[in-house]
Amino acid sequence: MSVPIDRYQRWERVRDARLSTLPWLRSDVQSGRPVRYVADEILVSDAGAGIAHRTLNGLGHRASDVTEDEPHRGMRRFKARGLDVAAAVRQMRGQLADGAVVGPNHVFLSTPYTHGGPYGPPMSATAPPSKLAPSADGPSSVRVVVLDTGVYLDSPLPAGCYSATAENVETVLDGDNNGELDSDVGHANFIAGVVVQSTDAAQVRIVKVLDSFGVCTEADLAAAITGLADVDVLNLSLGGFSVGDQPPAILNAALSTFLAGGDRVVVAAAGNDGIHDRPFWPAAFAAGSTPWASKVIAVAAHDGSAVCDWSNRGPWVTLVAPGADVISTFVRHAPTFESGWAAWSGTSFAAPKVVAAVAERKAAAGSVVAAAEQVKSEAAQQQLGGFPSLR
Repeated sequence: MSVPIDRYQRWERVRDARLSTLPWLRSDVQSGRPVRYVADEILVSDAGAGIAHRTLNGLGHRASDVTEDEPHRGMRRFKARGLDVAAAVRQMRGQLADGAVVGPNHVFLSTPYTHGGPYGPPMSATAPPSKLAPSADGPSSVRVVVLDTGVYLDSPLPAGCYSATAENVETVLDGDNNGELDSDVGHANFIAGVVVQSTDAAQVRIVKVLDSFGVCTEADLAAAITGLADVDVLNLSLGGFSVGDQPPAILNAALSTFLAGGDRVVVAAAGNDGIHDRPFWPAAFAAGSTPWASKVIAVAAHDGSAVCDWSNRGPWVTLVAPGADVISTFVRHAPTFESGWAAWSGTSFAAPKVVAAVAERKAAAGSVVAAAEQVKSEAAQQQLGGFPSLR
C-alpha cells in the first residue's frame, strides 16, 4: 500500500470514528447521498410555532415532553425524544402558510477533498516563493471573515496576516493523543493562507464554527453568521445536502439577514461529491429566487485544464476556480509537517481564491458587490468545462 493511500485511510478512519460517536447525529441516504441532521429536533419560523405544537402532538409527543427555544431571531427549535424528524417536516410543509418555513437542524461538514488517491488529506509541501501579505489596514481594505475551524498558532501563517480572538484559537493538535491529526485541523489556517498569498487588499479574520473534524450544525452556523459585524466578504468552505433538497430553513433566514440590502458577498464551496443533480448548501443559494441570491458565489474546483471530477457541479454553480493540489499554510506537526506547509485539494480552497479576486477588485469597482460582479464577468470570458472560470 502506498504511503499516501495508507495515510488517507488512517485519516478517514479517524473522522468516521469521530462521527460515529456523536449520539445526536443522524444520517439518511437520499438519492445516494447522505443528508445529516441533529436527532430529535426541527427548526420552524415563528409563524409556524402553533402548527409545530399540533404536529408533534399528532405524532405522539405530549406537550410536557417537547422543549422549545430560539436559536435565531424569528426561528424556533423544537425538541422531542424519539421524534421522526422527516415525518414532522413533511407534515408541517403541507400546512404552513406562505413565508413560514420548517426543516431539520442540518449538519454541515467542511469541504476539503476527502476521497482517496493523490488527494485526500493534506500532504507536506515546500513553501512557495510567494510572499504572505500582512492583514490590510485601511479604508479600502476588504474585511474578509473565514467562518471555519479555529486557527492554530503553530503555523507558518504569521499572526500579522489575520486576526482571531481567543475563543477562535485552537491549542490542541492531537486531542486523542494517537499521533494522528483530527481530519480538519489546520483547515482555517490553509484557507487564510490562500487569501493572503493572493492579495494584499484583504483584512482576514478567522471565526470558529466548525470543530476540528469539520462539523457544525445549521443552527450554530446561522447564529454565527447573524452575529458577524464589520465584514464585507464571508468565506464558507463547508456545506451539505438537505432533506428533500429544500433550502435549509434557518440558514436561509440567517443569510437573508446578513445579505439583504448591504454591500456584502458570500463565497461558498460547491462540495466534493462529484455530483451534478442535487443542490449543495449553502452554495446552492446562488441560484435561488431570493433578492440576495446574486450576492452568493458558488465555487466549484478545476485543476487548470478541467473541472475536477470530484467537484460538485450543476446549474447552481457560479464559476470554477483552482482547487487541486493547492499549496498553503497548514500547521507544524512532526514528523509529517515539519515546515507547516501543505498541499491540499478541495472546493474549500477554490472558494478563497475567489474571495481574494473580489478583494483585489473592490477599490476600482467601488463596492464589494460590484467587485463580485466584475469577477463573475471576467470568469465568463474564459469557460472551462462549460462553466465560467477563474484561472
